Amino acid sequence: MTGNNLIPATVLNRKAVVYVRQSTPGQVQNNLESQRRQYELVDVARRWGFRDVEVIDDDLGRSASGAVDRPGFERLVSGLCTGMVGAVLCFDASRLSRNGRGWHHLLELCGLVEARVIDLDGVYDPCRPNDRLLLGMKGSISEFELGILRTRMLDAARAKARRGELRLSVPIGYIWHRDYGLGLDPDLRVQEAIRLIFSRFRELGSARQVLISLTADNFHFPRPSDGRKTVSFDWVPLRYRSVISILKNPFYAGAYAYGKSEKRTEIVDGRARKSYGHGKPFGTWEVLLQDHHEGYIAWSEFERNQSLIAVNTFAQKGGIKSGRGGQALLAGLLTCGQCGRRLSVSYRGRPSHPYYQCKRINQMLAKPRCMTFGASRIDPAIGKEILSAVTPMAIEAAMEADRVHRDNLEERHRMVELDLQQARYEASLAERRYAACDPDNRLIAAQLEKSWEAALRRVETCEAALTQARQIDLGIPIPDFAGIATDLEAAWRAPNVDMRCRQQLLRTLVTDIVADVDEEQRAVILTIHWKGGQHSQLHIRKPNPGEHGQSTPEAALAVMRSMATRWSDADIAATLNRMGMQTGQGKTWTARRVGALRTVHKIHGYRSAEKNGEWLTLTEAAKKLGVTPHRVRRLIKEGVLPTEQVVPDAPHQIRATDLEKDEVTQFPRYRGPCRIKMENQKSLFPDV
Repeated sequence: MTGNNLIPATVLNRKAVVYVRQSTPGQVQNNLESQRRQYELVDVARRWGFRDVEVIDDDLGRSASGAVDRPGFERLVSGLCTGMVGAVLCFDASRLSRNGRGWHHLLELCGLVEARVIDLDGVYDPCRPNDRLLLGMKGSISEFELGILRTRMLDAARAKARRGELRLSVPIGYIWHRDYGLGLDPDLRVQEAIRLIFSRFRELGSARQVLISLTADNFHFPRPSDGRKTVSFDWVPLRYRSVISILKNPFYAGAYAYGKSEKRTEIVDGRARKSYGHGKPFGTWEVLLQDHHEGYIAWSEFERNQSLIAVNTFAQKGGIKSGRGGQALLAGLLTCGQCGRRLSVSYRGRPSHPYYQCKRINQMLAKPRCMTFGASRIDPAIGKEILSAVTPMAIEAAMEADRVHRDNLEERHRMVELDLQQARYEASLAERRYAACDPDNRLIAAQLEKSWEAALRRVETCEAALTQARQIDLGIPIPDFAGIATDLEAAWRAPNVDMRCRQQLLRTLVTDIVADVDEEQRAVILTIHWKGGQHSQLHIRKPNPGEHGQSTPEAALAVMRSMATRWSDADIAATLNRMGMQTGQGKTWTARRVGALRTVHKIHGYRSAEKNGEWLTLTEAAKKLGVTPHRVRRLIKEGVLPTEQVVPDAPHQIRATDLEKDEVTQFPRYRGPCRIKMENQKSLFPDV
């Protein structure tokens, strides 16, 4: 492999190419000796007699395993194909290629153009069988060496991970201590932020609702200042990805996990493309050590959180999703008793009303729907069942609610107080830095002074936020939990309780509700599966065609019948409104609505005394007597003029014949002090 006959003059007249490569950017920055030795191959090429030497170092920091593009190697191959390259110089075979396909392709091209391969051991002619065999062995050894190194490193890492000693990057809230290893972040503010996310999820049961709730409280979350190392943090508004990553990370449950993700390889343009970070199913992780370190939550709570997150995922089968509001109380809870599928909610009419229906079999198989029924009767019936179930525990639940309410207030104040404490520390640190600075060095002193002023402004902002939070809490009255315990139905129907809260309460008590319809008896049969294994059944009558639940209350009809022949529709409407009664649709009364309802129920209308009626209103009586309505009220108050009232809040009714009585007509029109005019009395103002 040595000798001048290995490189003929025709080859020396061509160009020699020195190929320089290192696998990673870290090697490029740190392994400078390897670079120097590879660049020294230029002198080796000149000693062999090449005058034109080119260095290709475009692939510094790129792997030769075939997973990434190498523009320098492509330039080398292009030069060989043109026949302008007479020799390829490399430090060893591993610099050119770490996979057999690329290596043998290069040797084949060199053999076609009679180019030589030169390394520190000598000169090789790929056209000669012995040299080609030796080059093939070097390429195979290079590829085998890479596989051996990778296998040894991965086996060592796995062995260390099985013992829980492999130092992985830890999430926010943990830190590797130099003395005692892994532990919680000593920053209490960071710890409280992590615990607050878990407590809100425990309360709300939805990652999205946790984000909405904490954003409403102006909550900020730590983010590494450099984007990677958890040494210093910038406090920024909370994001959904931060919430979901914390809830899904088993590290916060005290578990050490390794091998949670895998790499995937695909062929793109004839080249292998490897991608990393693809999550593996929970049960296929390589290492999972529970109780490895101190956790923010227990492992059992972590498993419950994962189940709830999986159920809440959009368009996923099975399970009961968290309450998401709307008008239907049982949304997501009802199961069809005929096909076993979930009932969906639809809205009809104006204003819209919720309906439960099983329509999946119609969509998938074009068969008739299993069932459809309205929520107007179903939801109140389930609400009564829930209230009857929690009534025995009302006092205990009220005490627990009071404790949770106070804990939430303290938790909110705690976060603001920690913010203020951190701001004061940063202001004190900025002050010490400014004091330690040479005052004559104005360039540095001015910048430190600005930093100090910014820290002081942050202290003022935190103090104002804490004061505002305390004032808001003082201004908001503490809920009367004891009163709620005595009147659960009023609390259930309170206008400030939204449907999401009712749905969450229902899900804490009920596992599932199986619905079926008995068309012969026109009844909806609900089988309630309670938490704990008990079952109960409800039979709710379905309304007949044309029947609805918006009929006028019988009490309002009774008032209308008693007043109709004596009072006008406007007076009846005013009386019903004063009594707090509403129409069947929950609206206030007007004269037109009263008249329409009288027509439907065939209630005879009012006939005034002016039209030969028997009764008069207060205004009509005053007009007939020729006095003001106020005087008529005095007559009624002093018992001179008898009246009648149909109901306590109804207007007074006066008989027309009572106005002709002597005590009414002769009642004094005026009352006041007796004034006697004296004959000898003189005026105080004679000139006026």
